[in-house]
Amino acid sequence: MSKVFQGRLRVKSYKTPAAASAAGFGGGAPYNAGDTQSETMVGWNPAYRPADGEGLPDRNKIVSRARDLTRNNGWAAGAVNKEVDAVIGSNFRPLSKPDWKALGLSEEWAGEFKTQVEARWRQYADDPRCFGDLTRDQSISQLFGLAYRNYMLEGDAIGVLHWREDRATHTCLRVVDTDMLSNPQGIQDDESLRGGIELDGDGVAVGYNFQQGHDGQAWASSGVFQWERVSREQSWGRPLVLHFYDKQRDGQTRGVSRLAPIIEKLRMEDHYGKVELQAAVINAVLAAFIKSPMDPEAITEMLGEGDEGWNAYTADRADYYKRKPDITLAGAKVTHLYPGEEIGTVSSARPSAQFADFETAVLRHVASGIGISYEQMASDWSKTNYSSARAALVEIWRGWMARRHSFAQGFCQPFFMAWLEEEIDRGKITLPDDAPDFHEHWASYARTKWIGPGKGFVDPVKEAQASAMRVALGLSTLEDEAAELTGSDLTENLAQIRREIEMLPEGVLHPTQESFAKLLGHSDGPLLDEN
Repeated sequence: MSKVFQGRLRVKSYKTPAAASAAGFGGGAPYNAGDTQSETMVGWNPAYRPADGEGLPDRNKIVSRARDLTRNNGWAAGAVNKEVDAVIGSNFRPLSKPDWKALGLSEEWAGEFKTQVEARWRQYADDPRCFGDLTRDQSISQLFGLAYRNYMLEGDAIGVLHWREDRATHTCLRVVDTDMLSNPQGIQDDESLRGGIELDGDGVAVGYNFQQGHDGQAWASSGVFQWERVSREQSWGRPLVLHFYDKQRDGQTRGVSRLAPIIEKLRMEDHYGKVELQAAVINAVLAAFIKSPMDPEAITEMLGEGDEGWNAYTADRADYYKRKPDITLAGAKVTHLYPGEEIGTVSSARPSAQFADFETAVLRHVASGIGISYEQMASDWSKTNYSSARAALVEIWRGWMARRHSFAQGFCQPFFMAWLEEEIDRGKITLPDDAPDFHEHWASYARTKWIGPGKGFVDPVKEAQASAMRVALGLSTLEDEAAELTGSDLTENLAQIRREIEMLPEGVLHPTQESFAKLLGHSDGPLLDEN
């Protein structure tokens, strides 16, 4: 260090009033958001914490409340089911798209490889014996749906890959309860261990610690005090643990329930709805009552002290109602009351007039927090026309597709890569002799596009016409349109259409079928008319 900077440089400074004010000695805060004196902001001091300091301390309570809502609240259960059905559905599968250019192979090879990979995957994933599931309970698509549901409710989707020699395909998956991922013996989080995840110096997750029994399981008391560490991957890169969550801040290692921002509002709506329902039931049960002009004090004064006066009065009333004759007028019964009594009715003013508006406001808030429309949340289409329904569907579909892509890349794709590795290593799927090394180009060989349920139609005719125009203008492809609108595979569609056309006798083809016949090589002449 230069001698010039070794000693302290003392300079006496003077602040003008303007400088003092700018430094915080006068005036209000530059931003209203930082003001601590206004009526709106005073007392609002949220905790200033790191990413894991926000989500991990209250994780168990948030998760328990989210699970309770989806068990007992119809709105919450419906919202979760709608998103799982739209993003994953019943047949979430990959379309193989090997990067043949990066591999230096031919496009013809890519087509053959695609056909072979997808056929092997269907045989594995759709096997009703469920060999792809370690517990043999679910198909692969159902496992993906369970993992996505865990991600929505608990913030994490966690799976562990296993190797079972007794199965035709050794690779299998278990979707693990997110509660099982925790610090051994409940030790405190630190720089290298947080939420059950071991981190290296760069913040990379390298190991996961799984508790062998849930704290609430009475039959697994021994496993409650045992943890098993599983490495993130093998030394050559094969995935062992799949962990998907929404990372919103640097330093975050575990996810937060997607329902967290709306739990309070749903709880309020649920409580308010129960109170209104109870009031309505009480009003329905207590329809009418008989009012007497005599109170106990008046009866005592007229008929005597103690219980004798009251007993005499009630006995006389009972005797009167036993002896009163039944009188009818034009077929209607005329009721005689004891002298001085009259019938009173309960006014049915519940549910209150504000209940519907309150419920609508809450459901709009909840729907926005989850990422769906109010109409879908409440299944209320009474005020919806085609334009508004179409606009809402486009907006919601964009969010669903973003989450589908993220989940597929973060959870499904690593599992698919592990499965493909086994298929190639065991010779079930073959590569050309001059093909590049599989492990060096793993991602290029395993490149896929994951498809699930289609977007569906608001107006089938308009949607089909718009789809055809996009393809004609080169804005989309037939494969993309088939996947987006119906969730189907174009290759399978064309193969089925070819078989159907071959089954039909000549001369009975619909114009649309004739176009497909030309496209598929079953008819001479141009595919499109000259005009």
